[in-house]
Amino acid sequence: MSRRAESDETRATARPGREDGDRPDPPDPPDQPGRGGRPDRDDRDDRDDRGRTADADARPDQPGADAAAEPVRTEEAHITAARTGRALTTSALHAAATGADTFPAVLREALGRRGLSLERVSERLKARGITISQATLSSWQRGRSQPERARSLRAVDVLEEILDLPAGTLRSLLGPRRPRGRTTPPGAEGAALQILGEDSVVEKALGARFRHFNQETSSLMVHDIVRIGESGTMSGFSTTNVLRAGRAGADRALFVLSFDDEAAEPVDIRVTCGRLAEATYLKGLKSLVLEIHFGRKLAKLDTTVVSYAVEVSPSLTPATHYERWSRTNLHEYLQQVYFHPGALPVDCHRYVREKVGAPPRAQRRIPLGAAHDVHVLTSRCKPGVHGVAWEYGP
Repeated sequence: MSRRAESDETRATARPGREDGDRPDPPDPPDQPGRGGRPDRDDRDDRDDRGRTADADARPDQPGADAAAEPVRTEEAHITAARTGRALTTSALHAAATGADTFPAVLREALGRRGLSLERVSERLKARGITISQATLSSWQRGRSQPERARSLRAVDVLEEILDLPAGTLRSLLGPRRPRGRTTPPGAEGAALQILGEDSVVEKALGARFRHFNQETSSLMVHDIVRIGESGTMSGFSTTNVLRAGRAGADRALFVLSFDDEAAEPVDIRVTCGRLAEATYLKGLKSLVLEIHFGRKLAKLDTTVVSYAVEVSPSLTPATHYERWSRTNLHEYLQQVYFHPGALPVDCHRYVREKVGAPPRAQRRIPLGAAHDVHVLTSRCKPGVHGVAWEYGP
């Protein structure tokens, strides 16, 4: 098992050849059941901040392209908890499970339960005199937009009938009306997409929040420490991140941590710099979302330090690499991996990927230190994926 930090952050993985646990096989259902069309004229608010419809990223060869999203199983639902000043344990994580209780999640579950594709739903709405495109429906179920105009709200009422939901089920889950116009700087979301690609685990884990993902801050320096146990599996990791505010008022940051092995789950989370406001473990995505508050609002160009540590349950397979992606230039990035004396690797090397899923390049062997550790210090670290990989002997 390995993990990648995915918040401009990280992940560790069991096989170096597996490029990204967030793309080929996330259990979350594809949100493009039908072929995307142009959004309805009255639903132009359902375009995302890149000026294209949410359905535009559908791939014709995507499995299940003609079927509705699978229902979200309760045991794989978001597990969310807020804690301040103390560790968050496994029992607290699992006790905080709330199920799928958001508009996008309930819509996806209802579509899957009824076995209806977006194309069929669009046709049924049209038969009732309401024209809503598949692109708009896809955007709704992905959380990229929500019904707000009068015609869209009428469609929600009819959807409840089509999907056999009690009256008001979907309406009651709609949040406050979203502001009109572009609210995200043009490069904020695009920079992450250049590294992650479309439909990544990070985008799925954050939902609507991905559009504004850490747009108020950028990382200056990051220090990752990874610990490998006697069985060769990762026992835990810690991160210290120096952030700088790009605008006044920044007071929090999001971090997405992904694991390749489904047996590896966070069992303890401790924040030593900052305040843990949310810890959400997404079992289906094998990802942990942390929201950490700074404790104050930063002035523009002000800096703050965030530090957290996560203990991990044993995975099924040994870890073989650890990597972090970054969408911005880092002044400095330090990776350290400590190995148990009983699980020393025979070879270690560093590498860089241009983006998630790209082949590794700039590979170079690194020596094992006296403390059974390896480290990589990169100054003026460019955007991309930066990793350390290791091999065990026979």
